[in-house]
Amino acid sequence: MRERYARIATEERAGDCCSTDDSCCSSAEATAPADETARKLGYSDAELSSVTEGANLGLGCGNPQAIASLDAGDSVLDLGSGAGFDCFLAAREVGDAGRVIGVDMTPEMVEKARENARENGTDNVEFRLGEIEHLPVADASVDVIISNCVVNLSPEKPQVFEEAFRVLRPGGRLAISDVVLTAEVPADVRADPESVASCVAGASTIDRLETMLAAAGFTSVDIAPKDDSEEVIRDWDDEYDVSEFLVAAAITARKPEVDGE
Repeated sequence: MRERYARIATEERAGDCCSTDDSCCSSAEATAPADETARKLGYSDAELSSVTEGANLGLGCGNPQAIASLDAGDSVLDLGSGAGFDCFLAAREVGDAGRVIGVDMTPEMVEKARENARENGTDNVEFRLGEIEHLPVADASVDVIISNCVVNLSPEKPQVFEEAFRVLRPGGRLAISDVVLTAEVPADVRADPESVASCVAGASTIDRLETMLAAAGFTSVDIAPKDDSEEVIRDWDDEYDVSEFLVAAAITARKPEVDGE
């Protein structure tokens, strides 16, 4: 998986992003311009034009900004921040009094995101190399966690949510876009590492995600499938219409103000 996203970062740097199947925008989506894909995911033209070229790689399955309700001064953490697109949008919302941390496991992506931060002139964003199962972030230090189609990639989702709970301040919230299972994944797809790395085979059901979030300590859990996501995800696999067993969803939850409440 790390090799796949390293290729995305280096190919984009060479002007060839999404020209192969090496992303969550494979097949027909891979040939579409990144901005066109982002519009389908719910990003506005104003958001797209506000960020330096090269930050938007055309990945993801939604727009976490639309559900995060960020406030000025918030501290935000992006899980699997890639080239920094969602981080830069969040930085605009939280302003100079806020800060944004992007965590990604791929050194090439972190390097690219830091380059984009310099080109974008964004001072309230930093990018850290790390895994979302072992976040390089202090306890109770962020207000909001966002992510875009990344948690499904983790083989240790319960630990991802435990780490998210750990780094959130009391009253902090989780607001992520991801894919969820609506039917059984074909066995050959489930066993294919490439399908896991391209956001096709690693998703969980809504019930399972609700159980994991509750076990981590989250309350007010809400998982809302997006009925219009079929256009975006149906071509992620060359052999299957993955919309037959996957749907994009908005996933929100909150860390209690006081533990146990």
